Amino acid sequence: MLESPDAVLLYIPLITEVGMSWKEIKNTPRFELLGLLEAYYEYTTLHSMDGYTDKQVNDMAKHDSSIRGKWSEYQETRRKYEDLTGQKRKPVSFSDMM
Repeated sequence: MLESPDAVLLYIPLITEVGMSWKEIKNTPRFELLGLLEAYYEYTTLHSMDGYTDKQVNDMAKHDSSIRGKWSEYQETRRKYEDLTGQKRKPVSFSDMM
């Protein structure tokens, strides 16, 4: 059995998740392939918890504590891309938190 990190970490995700053919992979420079995988990871993180509210996440986290980590990563990624695209968020006031 082939135990290559490239096969497991690079080629298979590009074929199954990104939908590239073997010919496309072989004709694309390695740094571009790595960039595509990073972009795909950012995309899946950015949309991983779409549609959930804080309350729903709290309810789910009662049964699975790893949900809170996924939720915080999702929120952090959303904030990053909102800042990059220039979308303004309303600053959270102390009275809103109470």
